[in-house]
Amino acid sequence: MGRADARRAQAQESRRAAKSGGIRRLFTWKKLLGTFFGIVLLGMGAFGALYLYVDVPAANAMAERQSNVYKYSDGTVLARTGKGVNRQIVDLDEVPKKVQHAFVAAENKTFYKDQGVDLKGTTRGVLNTLSGKGKQGGSTITQQYVKNYYLTQAPTVSRKLQELVISLKIDQQMSKDQILAGYINTAYYGRGASGIQAAAQAYYGVDAKDLNVSQGAYLASLLQAPSQYDWATATDTGKKLVKERWAYTLRNMVEMDWLTESEKAKLTFAKPQKPKPAAGMEGQTGYLVEAANKELEKQGVSAEDREAGGWTFTLTVDKKRQQALEKAVDDQLESKLDREGNKVDATVQAGATSVDPKTGEVVALYGGEDYIKHYISNATRQDYQPASTFKPLVLASALENESETQDGNLIGLNTVYDGTSKRPVVGSDTPFAPQNQDDRSYGPISVQKAMNSSVNSVFAQMIVDVTPAKAKETALALGVPDKNFPERPAVTLGTMNASTWDMAGVYATLDNHGQKVTPHILQSAEHRDRTVDPEKPKREQAISRASADTVTKALTGVVDAGSGGAANSPAYDAAAKTGTSENNKSAWFAGYTPELTTVVALFGEGDGGRKQVSLTGTANSGRASGSGFPARIWADYTLGALDGGPGKTFDLQDVERGEVPAPPTPSDTPSEEPTESEEPTPSDTPSQTPSETPSETPTTPAPPTISPPATTPPTSPEIPPLPGEDDGQPGERPGGNGVAPQ
Repeated sequence: MGRADARRAQAQESRRAAKSGGIRRLFTWKKLLGTFFGIVLLGMGAFGALYLYVDVPAANAMAERQSNVYKYSDGTVLARTGKGVNRQIVDLDEVPKKVQHAFVAAENKTFYKDQGVDLKGTTRGVLNTLSGKGKQGGSTITQQYVKNYYLTQAPTVSRKLQELVISLKIDQQMSKDQILAGYINTAYYGRGASGIQAAAQAYYGVDAKDLNVSQGAYLASLLQAPSQYDWATATDTGKKLVKERWAYTLRNMVEMDWLTESEKAKLTFAKPQKPKPAAGMEGQTGYLVEAANKELEKQGVSAEDREAGGWTFTLTVDKKRQQALEKAVDDQLESKLDREGNKVDATVQAGATSVDPKTGEVVALYGGEDYIKHYISNATRQDYQPASTFKPLVLASALENESETQDGNLIGLNTVYDGTSKRPVVGSDTPFAPQNQDDRSYGPISVQKAMNSSVNSVFAQMIVDVTPAKAKETALALGVPDKNFPERPAVTLGTMNASTWDMAGVYATLDNHGQKVTPHILQSAEHRDRTVDPEKPKREQAISRASADTVTKALTGVVDAGSGGAANSPAYDAAAKTGTSENNKSAWFAGYTPELTTVVALFGEGDGGRKQVSLTGTANSGRASGSGFPARIWADYTLGALDGGPGKTFDLQDVERGEVPAPPTPSDTPSEEPTESEEPTPSDTPSQTPSETPSETPTTPAPPTISPPATTPPTSPEIPPLPGEDDGQPGERPGGNGVAPQ
């Protein structure tokens, strides 16, 4: 290195040293400690001033709760709730000691030793509130009592700081037993129950003094999330979580020497009784209020907030359409059932959801015969299979992914498949050979006609051509919930779980040219202290318009010349799909017009809702398929909801017909027999002359090419032409043919 380079290096080192020394002089340990202690002293001073400034207030308005008002979209009153508070104060000595300990073990093990506050948990709660995470963070029993009795549930920093100061003062002014009594008597347990006495009655039908340890541990666990942990309505996840918290509570009791290990080992989880709906919730009212309440929680209005009263909730439900839906179910189903004298009729449950496809607003909902008699909403329950109403989504995925048949032909409405019953799928690692309804074979059949007659073998092959993974991706994008949804060929028959609410959103998205529609029932929530503006669902393109419109075109064929003929009317342009699950446990009709999307379903429910049973024999009519009662309910309701028509017509663009190879000679082409529906419907053939060839699109030559080739001859003349409506099959059997037992 030269002298000049050495001088430059020395100068740079001097500058770095000077800069470093300046930083060290600015941030010395003495200055940092001084700043830290200054901040601490300022914080202590501020807290001291806050402690002197904040007084223990009088009891809040929770003790004088107001009613809530639920309104239809036109402003007329649907229901009033909460006129009286379901609460009865009990002395602590009336509550068994072990039950008292269960609450302490679940919520605040240090309750008898702490000063009434958890500074770490409160700090976490404040930070969560500031970061927009809501009312998260730990609190002592004292803090929760103060919040319930003196303050509000508002997720604000000022409320959290008030809670901290008042809790410190309350801990000095009241005994631990007084605080615990106040806590368990003011807490909200769900089911409209405030306080332990009301909760004991609501969940176990006993007084608080008669609660056992297992029941007390459940009620204590319930306080963390009353709606999520209510056994009667909890999801599988909710049930798992509340059982875990119940076990956690008992472990803490053992740890605190409030319960012996041998006593704990003898305890079993105490499942609560079914809830008893509040008065005024009869008929469909309770189902509508319940749906609104569930949506309120998603929008940030908790059960505690709601139960405090003073709210006006306006729903999206159209009063006229709601009445039309109820009348349609009564006229087309209930009037024909003998629930007292017919064992099958006694098991029939109907559910329906009707949605505006442009906005996602739920305009009508049918939850069951009566909310008082049947607490579970058949509109939102997700424990049944949607069956063949899923098949249009397989077609949608094929179109969206530009999928091809095994022969390399682009899939569209004119693409021809082999409709032979029990035909093994080609190209899948999982063997699957579903049986068509009544074991009917169709031979070569176009996708359009296969949709009309819901031919299982065609859509089983189609989902293999698309791949189950891609079909599931499309279905989830459209709104099908990911419940029991394996990526296997059998899901083409709708073997996952979904509700009429879910499927109404899916079909509304198809109706809306592929733009995502998310059903919602809450229009506004107003309170004198605040207004909640419901979050508007994002309007994203789930699938392309061409794909959606092509599916709509296919589904118009189901109504015009297939299993959905009961919904065919000159008053409206309709697209629909029927569905009947394995063993006829559910029957569906999912359909739409340009202005309205509605899904109707029947469910066979036995043993008080604990098992699914067959609908066959409903109203002494044989097999209860989607083309029967559900289709007739849909048609009756739609006609009334649209004021009798004539309605708008579908505006379809870029309908995909599919690639069609040059037709072979007639001698090589097996004939395809037209199918009949269970109900009188227009023929699949424009002319009634048997010698004429049926054609879905007169301007396009009929494509008789089979893809993949048929493995068995076409239908034997001995098999009468019957409706190929559905009859969903169960999952595949490894190494077998995947055929369901009949």
